[in-house]
Amino acid sequence: MGPPLKLFRNQKYQELKQECIKDGRLFCDPTFLPENDSLFYNRLLPGKVVWKRPQDICDDPHLIVGNISNHQLIQGRLGHKSMVPAFSCLAVQESHWTKTIPNHKEQEWDPRKPDKYAGIFRFRFWHFGEWTEVVIDDLLPTINGDLVFSFSTSMNEFWNALLEKAYAKLLGCYEALDGLTITDIMVDFTGTLAETVDMQKGRYTELVEEKYKLFRELYKTFTKGGLICCSIESPSQEEQEVETDWGLLKGHTYTMTDIRKIRLGERLVEVFSAEKLYMVRLRNPLGRQEWSGPWSEISEEWQQLNVADRKNLGLVMSDDGEFWMSLEDFCQNFQKLNVCRNVNNPVFGRKELESVLGCWTVDDDPLMNRSGGCYNNRDTFLQNPQYIFTVPEDGHKVIMSLQQKDLRTYRRMGRPDNYIIGFELFKVEMNRRFRLHHLYIQERAGTSTYIDTRTVFLSKYLKKGNYVLVPTMFQHGRTSEFLLRIFSEVPVQLRELTLDMPKMSCWNLARGYPKVVTQITVHSAEGLEKKYANETVNPYLVIKCGKEEVRSPVQKNTIHAIFDTQAIFYRRTTDIPIIVQVWNSRKFCDQFLGQVTLDADPSDCRDLKSLYLRNKGGPTAKVKQGHISFKVISSDDLTEL
Repeated sequence: MGPPLKLFRNQKYQELKQECIKDGRLFCDPTFLPENDSLFYNRLLPGKVVWKRPQDICDDPHLIVGNISNHQLIQGRLGHKSMVPAFSCLAVQESHWTKTIPNHKEQEWDPRKPDKYAGIFRFRFWHFGEWTEVVIDDLLPTINGDLVFSFSTSMNEFWNALLEKAYAKLLGCYEALDGLTITDIMVDFTGTLAETVDMQKGRYTELVEEKYKLFRELYKTFTKGGLICCSIESPSQEEQEVETDWGLLKGHTYTMTDIRKIRLGERLVEVFSAEKLYMVRLRNPLGRQEWSGPWSEISEEWQQLNVADRKNLGLVMSDDGEFWMSLEDFCQNFQKLNVCRNVNNPVFGRKELESVLGCWTVDDDPLMNRSGGCYNNRDTFLQNPQYIFTVPEDGHKVIMSLQQKDLRTYRRMGRPDNYIIGFELFKVEMNRRFRLHHLYIQERAGTSTYIDTRTVFLSKYLKKGNYVLVPTMFQHGRTSEFLLRIFSEVPVQLRELTLDMPKMSCWNLARGYPKVVTQITVHSAEGLEKKYANETVNPYLVIKCGKEEVRSPVQKNTIHAIFDTQAIFYRRTTDIPIIVQVWNSRKFCDQFLGQVTLDADPSDCRDLKSLYLRNKGGPTAKVKQGHISFKVISSDDLTEL
């Protein structure tokens, strides 16, 4: 079974179609009439707009002609710049476009059964976390018989023009498509998770290992059904669509249609002086201005391959406007990369994507207020919603995406399209279960950009541990909804922190409700004991308070270990000490290296401290070799930390 489907404006495609066929009429959508309000918010189109059905525009109209990706698409005189590359990108992966255009053969015109055509179509969009079906009629805006928005060079093909109309209806009108980025559109078409890569910032032409890491990521994304496009930045409006020395267009978006790592045979190894080729195939949606550098159709490299070589290596081109490039030239020439990962299906039963709907709300009670503004508002920042997730292993890439609810449908009322939004990421205690109230010891692990776009994201390789993500609007005291999505190849267990402190219950009242909260960060353990010179020491920490304990990751082969391990405990009394133990991880039986015992009283100094390790038995036990550096903070206000 697929995901639940929401019907936009509760219009049921099959019922409406059958009613029209029964009555012998073509559908005219009462919720999106062929008039100026469907085009613009508050202005008139110069010239006379006539809404026409496809059969009034050309002979033998079709939804799709042949292969959906075989025809060039044109923006149209009033078209939106990002729509055409988004259409082209959608057409690359059949699994995506067949979801956006459901049962396309059933929707197709059939000249043998003209009485079965009702002028009604349906398309599906991923709209703020829900797959939504939008029904439209086939009336399209024209001037002098020409479509004014996007159209195909195959003049009897209409899938993109009708899809654009359905998208405009979903967002309010055609003008609502202005200002959307290509990633906004691709996400709405497919439900993928978007990431924008700055090719210059990544220094892929200089750092060889980073370049091949990028290739591996792109290959994995593409083969899993992801969508990828790239562009060259245009520094000014005058340079838009200006051709580079190698035939590429500035400010223009190209779609990736294939990516290959190719092992060469003996003859070709001698020809290219390499055992492997790392290649990408790109397509210009306009079908012109192809790459003229190495591996272009007229290049020396291409001429070295005969037809059989090209077929065996998979270096074929199926569409006009397609061309191959080496990975090196790809990184050298393109500056911006949009990567949309296919996250709709679990991999081997394991979820790669976690998502949650939330909202910023205002309340007079500070503990209930959930609109604290950005990090600059230190007094109110932590009043925002807070979400915690766990990275179970070191070195995994985590992509975090925050999308605000699109407000462009309210533009007629004078409201802004988007608020300025962003989020902060903090590495927190390994056992945190309650909301953050002050940032004393937490590491600020990342921050997104703050901008008035629909979506902001952050992509980072994170260490093992717990992280709290705080989504914010730039200004405090405003209300809106948001969708938070986190992608990782390992499960991260995203959940919201809603409680400020432990609940009052019969159970904890009977055993003693906590009176003190204590945070501890153990920075390092140094000068640890080594019994003989070549012994391997793999230290780790165990931080205990009563029956609760936190264990750090193991540090490999060092007697000077940096941990930065955090823990938090809610204690019934300071008579229950905090014990920090250091152990050596061994194959059969772990070795105890020493411990420190802390009262951690609220009156104690909160500065960084250093103590020698001791044997078990309390603060007066025999001193052992080595010491730990730590910071401990206690408070009798359970909502301070």
